[in-house]
Amino acid sequence: MAAVTLERAGEAAGDLRDLASERYVRLRTRLVGVRPSDRLFGWLGPLVVAAIGGFLRFWNLGNPHQLVFDETYYVKEGWSMIQYGVEVRNDPTLDAAKQIDQNFTAGHWRTVYDATNGDLVVHPPVGKWVIGLGEWLFGITNSFGWRFSVALLGTLSILMVGRAARRMFGSSLLGTVAAILLAFDGHHFVHSRTGLLDLVVMFFAFAGFCFLLIDRDHGREVLARRVAALPRGGMTRTGPSLGWRPWRWAAGLMLGLSTATKWSGLYFVVAFGLMTVLWDLGARRAAGVPGWRWAWLVRDAPYAFVQLVVTTVVVYVASWTGWFRSTQGYNRQWADTHPSAHFGWVPGPLRSLADYHRQMYDFSINLHSPHPYMSNPWSWMLQGRPTSFFYEGPTKGQDGCTVAVCSKAITSIGTVSVWWGGLIAIVVLLFMWALRRDWRAGAILAGLAGGWLPWFLYQDRTIFTFYAVAFVPYVVLACTYVLGLCLGGPSATRSRRQVGLLVTGLFCALTVGLFAFFYPIYVAEVVPQDFWRAHMWFPSWV
Repeated sequence: MAAVTLERAGEAAGDLRDLASERYVRLRTRLVGVRPSDRLFGWLGPLVVAAIGGFLRFWNLGNPHQLVFDETYYVKEGWSMIQYGVEVRNDPTLDAAKQIDQNFTAGHWRTVYDATNGDLVVHPPVGKWVIGLGEWLFGITNSFGWRFSVALLGTLSILMVGRAARRMFGSSLLGTVAAILLAFDGHHFVHSRTGLLDLVVMFFAFAGFCFLLIDRDHGREVLARRVAALPRGGMTRTGPSLGWRPWRWAAGLMLGLSTATKWSGLYFVVAFGLMTVLWDLGARRAAGVPGWRWAWLVRDAPYAFVQLVVTTVVVYVASWTGWFRSTQGYNRQWADTHPSAHFGWVPGPLRSLADYHRQMYDFSINLHSPHPYMSNPWSWMLQGRPTSFFYEGPTKGQDGCTVAVCSKAITSIGTVSVWWGGLIAIVVLLFMWALRRDWRAGAILAGLAGGWLPWFLYQDRTIFTFYAVAFVPYVVLACTYVLGLCLGGPSATRSRRQVGLLVTGLFCALTVGLFAFFYPIYVAEVVPQDFWRAHMWFPSWV
């Protein structure tokens, strides 16, 4: 009798386990969806495209061996970080910036710096540390060194956008498409080959976005498993915990590094912070948690604030370690000569850093100097005024020129199929998010909002189209989203799939073709001036 009872108890336990497993599968499908199973192609496609894109980015990376555009600031500051731990001033005895640049590119860097005085810079240290790492590895006598790190991040971001698109759209094909669009976007390409900060902002912010995508799936799987394991009627008002969320901690670290490269990274913290807590709200509601609003308010949102906002602050302050440890950093000793009646309890280095940031802010908001390539953010998606990074006009016999007058240019023109197509895609995304509640559309819009919308607040400031590289992954994802609609879902008819594949293939081919057409003016090839003018489609591009 006892044996029979134990047997029946075992059968009952097995039934409960089966029931819990069945509930888990249903809940997981509702909360996460069905993931693609073709893992090999899911990695292989983006990896192959990233390899091709990386080859293009690293090929002849050291040309021209000159400080291009704002490299004159960040490349020298990056090397200063390696040598002194902080940014120091250029030697004031070398009055002409050109002379300073020539000395630097020739490797005579000790003549460039006044090592006893820190320099007032308006961007935090991380991006310059990134550039400096390449200089430390390869030296500065070859400009490959000062562009290496940014080229590496640009290459990695191709793989990342492919994997992010696969996760979002459940399609390895669309993941490969997204990688192609980013690999052959001219704006991203030019930045990947230039030692500037904006692609570094893009990389870390997009890495944070990717980690939040993983966290969304991971957190929902945890919620589905824990809800399924509860006995009937065992759900509390706030439901189970979503775990300690390691991927969201990683996202906070990446967003902190983005903000510690340029302050504009902070807008991504706001946009993605709202995005991730709204995902949590939707997850608890879909899982049937009775008090899903209350659970979100008291459990999810405060934890997300710590993981993203507090982590960003900690990473940002830590990024100034070199300045804290220095004696010659700009404003480092300010507090010693400026006692405070109200804030005397604050450690002197922190008060000095706070005043430094006040000066940085004053400079940033009061930058109104006219520049021939300044542009309004309304025109960025249209590529209305691309930034010329470099231009020389050699004549016959100079620099390989074989005609009367040649052009040697680097112009950051985005591949127009991606950017103009992205502008149309934004309209589709707004519709799908507002009326269909498609979380993928909302996520892409969050990235665009974090990278683009804040600049509309500074339309009277001197700003440039090249800032738009910070949100190029989301432009690519927007185009990929619309191409996915053309392809249709798993239930699409064969004719629909064929038409969608044709449209997708033609769009990718057009993007690659346009990239090839503009390639000479992305990489400073010496070409006849008439050839260069044929690429300047609009007067505003000259």
